[in-house]
Amino acid sequence: MRPARLRLLTASAVLAAAFLGPAAAPGTALADTPAPAASAGSDGEPPAPTEAGTSFRTATAVRPGQQATAQASTGDYLYWQFPADTGDRATVRATVELPDTSARSAAATWRIDVYDGLRRRQACRYGSDRATLAAAATSVQLTCHLRTVRGWAEPWSNDPLPGAYYVRVTAVDLGASDSGLPFRAALDVSLDDAGSAADTDGRLAAPLVQGSAATVEPEDGWSSGWWSARWLWTAAGAALAALAGIWGYTLTRGGGRPAGVPGPAPGHRP
Repeated sequence: MRPARLRLLTASAVLAAAFLGPAAAPGTALADTPAPAASAGSDGEPPAPTEAGTSFRTATAVRPGQQATAQASTGDYLYWQFPADTGDRATVRATVELPDTSARSAAATWRIDVYDGLRRRQACRYGSDRATLAAAATSVQLTCHLRTVRGWAEPWSNDPLPGAYYVRVTAVDLGASDSGLPFRAALDVSLDDAGSAADTDGRLAAPLVQGSAATVEPEDGWSSGWWSARWLWTAAGAALAALAGIWGYTLTRGGGRPAGVPGPAPGHRP
């Protein structure tokens, strides 16, 4: 092939690629790009659990803000766990639904219990942690507002400490003939920040989390253990004390003589 013809064919190929390239590229990209995988949720977090554990060791982890659900039979114990850090005020709500009312012979009492990382039962500040479901009723709600989690406390105080918290929902005072009936439970946990009023001087070396259980952590991680708003108050107090000392010094040196007080007479020597 002659050099002139070869150069002509090469130039034609380059022009064809220049015109056809932009049109063909989108089709190629769509064909080679895989479809995005379905996410767990709109915010990227894992979905809420749909089952519960049957003991402390098998408690299902739930994040604050999620609504966990579970199917069980009356007489079973349902266990969940959630993390609570220093300064958190947790509110635990549970709803129990029994679809079949004709199978129940009498009323039943349902109860929600919350335990800390040492498995000490924590008292509710207020709320209905125990409620009776009438034989003709289909649902009952339980609520427990916990005390503020402290960064450190004496062992005998039973104060809530940072770490894992376990929720147990079960029926008590249940008739023998009503045991084993199916029910559905829903649980949600919310956390409120108590602010600097709950700060203490001491801190735990580590949160109370059982090593064998998979506990979710707070979104921002566990508190570092050394910082609190008390540092701000201490710094502000030190600054005010320094300013007061400077002001007092200027008064004693005569630079801040109060108004209306005459100064020494001219030519007078003390």
